[in-house]
Amino acid sequence: MDIATPALQSLRIEMHFDEKPLSIGTGFIARGRNGMYLITNRHNVTGRDQHTGACLSPQSGIPNNVVIRYYKADSPGEFVSYREPLLTNGDPFWFEHPYLGPTADFVAVKVTNAPGAIIHPIDPASVGLPIKLAPAEPVSVIGFPFGLTGPGSLPIWATGFLASEPHLDYDGVPQILIDCRTRPGQSGSPVFAYRSTGSTHIEGGFGLNTYAGEVSRFIGIYSGRIRSDSDIGTVWKASAIAELLESLPE
Repeated sequence: MDIATPALQSLRIEMHFDEKPLSIGTGFIARGRNGMYLITNRHNVTGRDQHTGACLSPQSGIPNNVVIRYYKADSPGEFVSYREPLLTNGDPFWFEHPYLGPTADFVAVKVTNAPGAIIHPIDPASVGLPIKLAPAEPVSVIGFPFGLTGPGSLPIWATGFLASEPHLDYDGVPQILIDCRTRPGQSGSPVFAYRSTGSTHIEGGFGLNTYAGEVSRFIGIYSGRIRSDSDIGTVWKASAIAELLESLPE
C-alpha cells in the first residue's frame, strides 16, 4: 500500500486536563539535540487564544498533558497513544523560540514515551526537494479538521495556495500566508508543497524537472486563519522551527 510520506508525518493530538479531553489538534515529530520533540502550536498547549489570551476550551479548562497518537510499528492502520506532560508544578514543560518566545505560535514538547511506535520525523533544516515556491502555487495543510480522519485513520489533506511572497515575512515575523479552507483541529498541521509525480520547477533551476515518484517540500506549521470570516491563514516558516530545535539543550 503506497501512502504519501507527509501523511505519515502528521499526528493527531488531544489536549487533556488530567484524564479529561479538552481539544483536538495536529502536530508532528522533529529531532532535537537530545531526542524527539512534538512540534505543535503554542495555543494548543496553552489552551488559550494566541492573541487575546482567552480560554479556548468550552469547559474553560487548561491542558496539563497531551496525548499523541502514533502509527504502530509493523502494523499498518493501527495506532498507539502516549501521554506527555505539558505542565510541571504549573510551569510550562515545552520550549519556545529562542528570541520570538511566546509571540511565536509554535513550541517543542519533549517526547519521552513512544515504545512500539514508528516515527517519521520532519527535519525543518532539510526541507526536502527545493520545489520552487511562489504566490498561487498549491500547498497542502495535512491534519485533522474537527478531529476527523480520512481512510485508514490517516490525516486529511486540505489544499490551497500560497497567498504571499514566500521569501518575505508577513507581519514582521517568519510567517507566510496561504489561502486554504481550514477548520479547527488543523492547528499545528505540517504544510507541504507536494507533487505526486510529473514535472515541477526547482528553486534556482531553469525549466521543468521531471520526477517519476512523489516529491515534497516542507514549508512550515499551520497556525490558523487571520480572521474567522477569511480563508487566509498563517504558516510559521520551516526556518523558524529549525532555529527553535537548534536552541534546545543537549
